[in-house]
Amino acid sequence: MSTIPSQPELSALALDTARRCGVDVDSLSGDDVTTSPINGRQVASLSWRDAACVDEAVGRAGEAFRAWRKVPAPQRGALVKRWAELLTEHKDDLATLVSIEAGKITSEARGEVQEMIDICDFAVGLSRQLYGRTMPSERPGHRLMETWHPLGVVGVVSAFNFPAAVWSWNTAIALVCGDPVVWKPSELTPLTSLACQATLTRAIADQGAPEAVAQVVLGGPDVGQALVDHHGIALLSATGSTRMGRAVGPRVAERFGRSLLELGGNNAAVVTGSADLDLAVRGIVFAAAGTAGQRCTTMRRVIAHTSVVDELTDRLAAAYERLPIGNPMAEGTLVGPLVGKAAYDAMATAVTEATGDGGKLVAGGGRVFEDEAPDAYYARPAIVRLDRQTEVVARETFAPLLYVLPYDDFATAIELNNAVPQGLSSSVFTQDVGEAELFVSAEGSDCGIVNVNIGTSGAEIGGAFGGEKETGGGRESGSDAWRAYMRRATNTVNFSGELPLAQGVDFTV
Repeated sequence: MSTIPSQPELSALALDTARRCGVDVDSLSGDDVTTSPINGRQVASLSWRDAACVDEAVGRAGEAFRAWRKVPAPQRGALVKRWAELLTEHKDDLATLVSIEAGKITSEARGEVQEMIDICDFAVGLSRQLYGRTMPSERPGHRLMETWHPLGVVGVVSAFNFPAAVWSWNTAIALVCGDPVVWKPSELTPLTSLACQATLTRAIADQGAPEAVAQVVLGGPDVGQALVDHHGIALLSATGSTRMGRAVGPRVAERFGRSLLELGGNNAAVVTGSADLDLAVRGIVFAAAGTAGQRCTTMRRVIAHTSVVDELTDRLAAAYERLPIGNPMAEGTLVGPLVGKAAYDAMATAVTEATGDGGKLVAGGGRVFEDEAPDAYYARPAIVRLDRQTEVVARETFAPLLYVLPYDDFATAIELNNAVPQGLSSSVFTQDVGEAELFVSAEGSDCGIVNVNIGTSGAEIGGAFGGEKETGGGRESGSDAWRAYMRRATNTVNFSGELPLAQGVDFTV
């Protein structure tokens, strides 16, 4: 592991990088300190806004909406195309900030920025494909169709673990749909947020779009709550814990707004007796230990057939022992730090509870680099082998903690996969076509993402992203997720010169 950067070194790198992206770094000052999980030390000091600023931002966005909704969708797509060019230009800079503030290894940080570029490409194409339908009318001389129109101001509340990509999923789609965006990012990643917004602000200026069509508001939970409650927010897209979603969903519904919730995941892979174990091990290790286990799609459970569970556990444990842990910006590192002390404590508590329930710790566990980085929390990715799915296994622990469970028949494996409150992502490793087809069928996994012979993480932007049950039920990114950002109108056009009523109703006066 390379030496963990000092506080002055990392802070200077972050501020210089943000400046290159167009952030007015010299104006940043205040009493609110942001730190890096790499060393646990201060990166910058800023001033958070308070809830009062939300009303101003939403008001400006509302004014922008009245102009932006009139712009033809392909022209709105031109703005997103320009944004993609600027994201490409600053890909390394943005990735550096993601690493510094979220603790991601360089390849994953670059991958996150690439997701932003990819969703822009998708949205540009979408700007010419916001299709409605034409349906046959039962009345002669009538045309029945549906049209889609801009919805209004979209509020986005994002989490630390994907400080750029998830916002871009919402923003690129919202913009081509004709909706302005007001973004409240995580308090843990403000420089990343400001740098991302700076690239979009420049694209807005280059294309002559309304300035307030995209805004960022830095602040604490009170700012997020103000967005949730604001009647000017037509759609509130929030990413975070299930606990957060329980609070957000009802409040938005109370004012008859729309919400798009991306919440917790407790994702499993079923490994059958016919599985290619080389493939399974590679897929499991990335999905379980990548991003230090801090993805909503992180694999947290492996449900393995009794004929392979022992060998698979041994091979996973051996792979875990080889995982390079350390400074995420150093070459060769595969596992960076947890976001902070609370995350490490939650992992340690879960390991203790699982072993107390009869589980056996077969790999990892414990903290590393306390002497070199006492304020940072690097954890050894852990594997716990259990004979049954206990209460702690059914809870999401947002850390690199993997449970391995046995099963005897495939129906039991599916039952175990589904027997948790969350329903985001799932996968099966098998060479049996029947097992694969059953797993992806209505009788199989109840998750929003169901994979075969790949892990639970690493979704592409072309497909709709989201899950069921306590994951929230929302869908973002590709496929027809754009419909959440628009309102549908059903139109009947009468060109007959007569007035026949539907269903043969006679109302002659």
